[in-house]
Amino acid sequence: MIPRAKSEALFAEALKYIPGGVNSPVRAFRAVGGTPFFVNKASGCRVWDLDGNEYIDYVGTWGPAILGHAYPKIVSAVKAAADHGTSFGIPNPFEVMMAKLISSAVPSVQKVRMCNSGTEACMSAIRLARGFTKRDKIIKFDGCYHGHADSLLVKAGSGALTFGQPDSAGVPAAFTQHTIVLPFNDEEAVKAAFTENKNQVAGIILEPVPGNAGLYLPKPGYLEFLRKITKADGALLIFDEVMTGFRLAFGGAQERFGITPDLSCFGKIIGGGLPVGAFGGRAEIMDCLAPLGPVYQAGTLSGNPLAMAAGIAALEELGGNPKSQNAYPRLDQLGAQLETGMKDAAKSAGVPVTFNRCGSMFCGYFTSEPVHNVSDAMKSDRERFKKFFHGMLDVGIYFAPSQFEAGFLSTAHSEADIERTVGAAATVMKAL
Repeated sequence: MIPRAKSEALFAEALKYIPGGVNSPVRAFRAVGGTPFFVNKASGCRVWDLDGNEYIDYVGTWGPAILGHAYPKIVSAVKAAADHGTSFGIPNPFEVMMAKLISSAVPSVQKVRMCNSGTEACMSAIRLARGFTKRDKIIKFDGCYHGHADSLLVKAGSGALTFGQPDSAGVPAAFTQHTIVLPFNDEEAVKAAFTENKNQVAGIILEPVPGNAGLYLPKPGYLEFLRKITKADGALLIFDEVMTGFRLAFGGAQERFGITPDLSCFGKIIGGGLPVGAFGGRAEIMDCLAPLGPVYQAGTLSGNPLAMAAGIAALEELGGNPKSQNAYPRLDQLGAQLETGMKDAAKSAGVPVTFNRCGSMFCGYFTSEPVHNVSDAMKSDRERFKKFFHGMLDVGIYFAPSQFEAGFLSTAHSEADIERTVGAAATVMKAL
């Protein structure tokens, strides 16, 4: 076992001052047991903890580090921006540059509003959908996470037509009474919900490729079906591309699958590793926002120059630099190598694994059954995952500390990194 005495000591201190010792729950290792490690350095696809241990990182700041950690052009852009001030609360040129970059990359986004997190983006998009349609009800899918806004912390009801119930203490049931929760990839459930609530649904919000219950893909034709049924009812289709935006393609999942939503939410990559969020869509919808329209949304640090500078540098590298045009094919190539290798490792070890992947996002479930939604994901062997997680961590390979989180590749990963990972996985799996 890798010694982590300094991390263990700091975690004990953190417990005295921070709830659970962490500032985001999954970091606490509650799903896998043990003590989290503390990082004080990251570069490329690697992180180093306080004890000097080195890890190949497949979390990548939960998605933003698509170019790897401490990417030189992003670091330089942040330093240059900081020299002119860290925040203004006044319009700055970076905001316009970012808006133009997003709109040019994502054709469905004619106008965009910056904010500070994916949670804020999704919360605001839903408010806007309700204001634009003058309807109250929202459909979301079980297992899709859209941030911790009250109306979105909802668990499924007892049937396809029941409204969801709060999924967190502190959320009044009244706050979720207009949220309908359905199983992902189930067309009949969606049809029934629209029939039961005709002309009452403001919109459907979904991760086009859900990455918060592990990772599973939409079945062929499913996204097209959602586009068609929302349009027929006058409801809006909202893509939460906080994870998938600028990752599955430069234009996100909507480019990869050829779907045009009404509203889209972004985060992660567009901040280059700094806190950020954005939502955008058709001009007629976006113009309902204050100061032009009646839907209020604001933020003191929205369009922060440091986050904008970092995000612009990242997006220019991914899509504006001629040399960067190989980024997405390379990410797909690395993803395919990892997928093939992990499947072979599981087969050779005689361990049942279903490995789902879309581009540079992935998840291996310890189950022999296919995983199409959160109910399928819950059938995986979590005890086996715990052993696998710690086995890999002890040989310097860091996956997300939960069976139900997606993994991420970066352009900084190499074929050799993948080979090392697959080789370690084969050894660890044989010991499970």
